[in-house]
Amino acid sequence: MGLGSERRLLDNNDSGLSDDPYLSDSDDPEASAILFDADHTHDDTVAPLMLRRLVPRGGHGGGGPSRDDGGDGGGHGQNASFLPRPDPAMPVYVAIHRIRRLVIAAVNDNYTLEELRAPRLDRLVVRPLVDRLYNPNDPAIVYSLLANRVQFLRPRAHELLQQTINESRAILCELLAIRILRRFHEDHTGRSGLLLLAHILVSGFDPCDAAPEAIRARRPQWAVQERGGHERKLTGLELAIISESKLFIGSPACQRVVDAVYRGVVVYTPLSFVDILPDHYKHHPVSLYEPRRAAILNHHRLIVPQIRNGIELLHFIVLLVLYMLTVTHYGFGQHLAGVHVNTYETFFNVFAAGWVLEQFAAIVEHGWEVHAQNLWSFLDLTFVFIYGAYGLVRTVELLIGSEAFYAMPVLCTAAPVLLTRIAFTLMPDNIVFIALHAMMRDFTRLTFIAVWCFAGFVMGLLLLARTSGDEKLEGSVTWATITKWLLWIWFGLDGTGIERAADFHLILGPTLIITFAFLGNTLFLTILVAILTNTFSKIISNEAAEIQFRRAVLTFQGVKSDAIFSYPPPFNLLALLIMLPLRWFVGPVVFHHVNVAVIRAVNAPLLLLIGLWERRKVWGGRRSRNSRWRKWKYFAGLNPHGDIQNIFSAEPPPEVMDALEKMDVLSDIVVVDRELASARSPRPSSGSGSATPLSSISVRRRKMSDSGSLRRFEGADK
Repeated sequence: MGLGSERRLLDNNDSGLSDDPYLSDSDDPEASAILFDADHTHDDTVAPLMLRRLVPRGGHGGGGPSRDDGGDGGGHGQNASFLPRPDPAMPVYVAIHRIRRLVIAAVNDNYTLEELRAPRLDRLVVRPLVDRLYNPNDPAIVYSLLANRVQFLRPRAHELLQQTINESRAILCELLAIRILRRFHEDHTGRSGLLLLAHILVSGFDPCDAAPEAIRARRPQWAVQERGGHERKLTGLELAIISESKLFIGSPACQRVVDAVYRGVVVYTPLSFVDILPDHYKHHPVSLYEPRRAAILNHHRLIVPQIRNGIELLHFIVLLVLYMLTVTHYGFGQHLAGVHVNTYETFFNVFAAGWVLEQFAAIVEHGWEVHAQNLWSFLDLTFVFIYGAYGLVRTVELLIGSEAFYAMPVLCTAAPVLLTRIAFTLMPDNIVFIALHAMMRDFTRLTFIAVWCFAGFVMGLLLLARTSGDEKLEGSVTWATITKWLLWIWFGLDGTGIERAADFHLILGPTLIITFAFLGNTLFLTILVAILTNTFSKIISNEAAEIQFRRAVLTFQGVKSDAIFSYPPPFNLLALLIMLPLRWFVGPVVFHHVNVAVIRAVNAPLLLLIGLWERRKVWGGRRSRNSRWRKWKYFAGLNPHGDIQNIFSAEPPPEVMDALEKMDVLSDIVVVDRELASARSPRPSSGSGSATPLSSISVRRRKMSDSGSLRRFEGADK
């Protein structure tokens, strides 16, 4: 009996549950580097899992007693044991199909996120599955859950009736991934725990690991580049992005990894789909960065997302400045072979070509599905289209020696795109820009449908003009004129089309025009406003999750695998013309050394600045920051509320802390975990007015600071 049979047992008044935020340790780049070995043993032994009704929580599962309920058998007093599971890591292929069988068996009806997080469903389904699947020796379990979510969300024509049920199963997969990642987070603290979480999310896993040879032989993906055994692998974070698992990405454990990768604390060699300039001689596993041990000219710091975003912003500013100089100095320059040439235009064309190459490499690195999640992807694509049109027209002008300057007006249309793009880049966490990105996709899709449908009205009116018998009308009315009239009617600007409707046909002409006015100006605009309003309201209601999701996308795309990104425009054009052919004439070792030497030479000033800044940040410590703040002490005093901030800027002195400890012992303060309490506490009977005593509820005690005597710990049942 699956969840569909359990729906009648649920109380509609059950409230949803939310995960408690986990107080993670702060990560600084001062700790020594630790490497995580991605290799693990596989065991083909899989316990039989014939399941239709999930066993309620309680007893000992495959991984020991559940930490969430205290092991007393749950709210119903049952003491059922789970089927044994293998302790070694399970092959990815087997784990994916095991999860798929469990989720399909558990969910056979439509459920929303709130229903799946309700206390009773959480106790009957979610927690038993977490206890079954969690294995501290299997870091690929989260990847397997996200892979199943991607598959459940993929629309299939032969399963249209099951699509809503598959969406519920996808939600369950995301909830399970959140809970299991949270257990990894709680069981492994400190920097070693951060390293494990990073391995779970950003290390590559092969979905065909231990798959039958028939499955491996018919992979639909095209031939990939050699990566020394890391081909055809995907990361859990990438699957979370393409499946838009915003709850998962917004979880504290995932955000801890995203923040560490963004700041360069966690470093690794990323996996990509296609590299234009591949250099895969060395593969660096997931590790923690140590600035003191790194080279002063460390070219790997160019792919740290925080640094990479600054570099890309600098590149775009240079592109914008060259663009403004090109269009403002229009008409100035010199004539070469009968062609007017502008020096600024030459520099702009060369730099813009390198910038376009960089954008193309970013698209093919992880595919358009991932790149489209970037806020300014549609702006970059629009500029590439305008620049391509300008380049085509300008090439024709140079070949025929024309002085008409048709290309420059085309280039001027890129100004709104470039100025808007700089705003998106400077404020990537602004919810207005995030909503605009999502609304632009809906607007483009709906506009395409409208243009497709309303093109029939243009064709109908044009044919009426041809068959009207009026030679004057037939010669004066073209498809462009009809399109202009209909567009004015659509936006309510002019009624010329309605006035001239009878010229096409006394009855059919006004009928077509008025029908278009009703459909376009009333129905279509109403639908468009409703869709955009719904999209905007969804984004605003989940503002924090949307911002965290976009930041994760920016972080994932910032870690570049292609060596072409290490060459700034326009040097990437030279690298494409020189280094790429060189790769076919020398071995991988020689090419790697030559490539690294050239990258360090081209980026020497920037790498030196990055190396000195990171060493100063590590060696300076708090002293430099305090001295910097003392310099601005006067300006801080201008704040009328500065005293409130000042008393919380440092820990109280020891004598005050001792007095507070005598007044209030924090170990006696009980913090009730709402999720655990609702899942463990039985509902009071209708004839009893007594509630469950607080001492019988599983509680979580924690202390509230990082100081020496205040440490977080978990308490057992009272």
